[in-house]
Amino acid sequence: MLYWLMKYVLLGPLLRLVFRPQVEGLHHVPDTGPVILASNHLSFSDSIFTPLVVKRRVTFIAKAEYFTGKGVKGWLTKMFFVGSGTIPVDRSGGRAARAALDTQLGVLRGGGIAGIYPEGTRSPDGRLYRGKTGVARLALESGAVVVPTAMLNADEIQPPGKLIPKIARVRIRFGPPLDFSRYAGMAGDRYVERAVTDEIMYELMELSGREYVDTYAQKAKNPPAGPAAREPVPA
Repeated sequence: MLYWLMKYVLLGPLLRLVFRPQVEGLHHVPDTGPVILASNHLSFSDSIFTPLVVKRRVTFIAKAEYFTGKGVKGWLTKMFFVGSGTIPVDRSGGRAARAALDTQLGVLRGGGIAGIYPEGTRSPDGRLYRGKTGVARLALESGAVVVPTAMLNADEIQPPGKLIPKIARVRIRFGPPLDFSRYAGMAGDRYVERAVTDEIMYELMELSGREYVDTYAQKAKNPPAGPAAREPVPA
C-alpha cells in the first residue's frame, strides 16, 4: 500500500513534475509475467527513478544499512527506499548474497519484476564495470526474461556523495528482452552464467553508450595497496 501511495500520491507526482522523465523503449517491459530489470548503477536515485516510470511494481534489494540510518537523513533515506519497494538485505557475506538472490527469486516466482544492478555497486566514475553472475543465476533459476535498463544521466543529476539532486530531466532507456531459455537447467554452471552475464553487460554497454571496463566496480573503488592482484575466477 505504501508503495502505491508514494508512487501515485505522495512522491511520484512531484518527482515527475520536477525531473520530467524521458523514457525510451518502455514497451519492451512485458505487461505480465516475471521480468528482471538489469540496470547500470550510476546514482543513489536509480532505485527511485526506475520504479517511477514502470507501471508495474519493481522490487529492488539494497544493503540493510540504508534502512537503519540516524537523524533526518537516515529517516529520509529509509522512506525513499521503502516507498520505492526496496527490500533490505544483509550483504555481509556469501550466505547473505544467497539470501538476496532468494529474495528476488521469490518476487519472480510470484510473477513480479525484480530490479538488479549486475555491477553490484555504484560505478565510481560513470563507466560500466564487469557484471557479477548473480543476475545470470537469477534468470536461469526463474526463467524470467531480462530487460537491460540504461540509466543515461543519473550521475549528473545526483553524483555519488551528494544528498540533494540537481534539477534536470532524467533519461532512461529500456532494451528488448533477453531470453535465456536455451540455457534452461544450467544454473550453477559458472561458464554458462558468465556467458549470460557478459551478454547482458554488452547490451547495457550498447544502450548506455558508457565505456566498459573489464574489472569489478568494487575493485576499482578499493584498489590493492601493493602490486596488482590477479583477477579472481568468476563466481
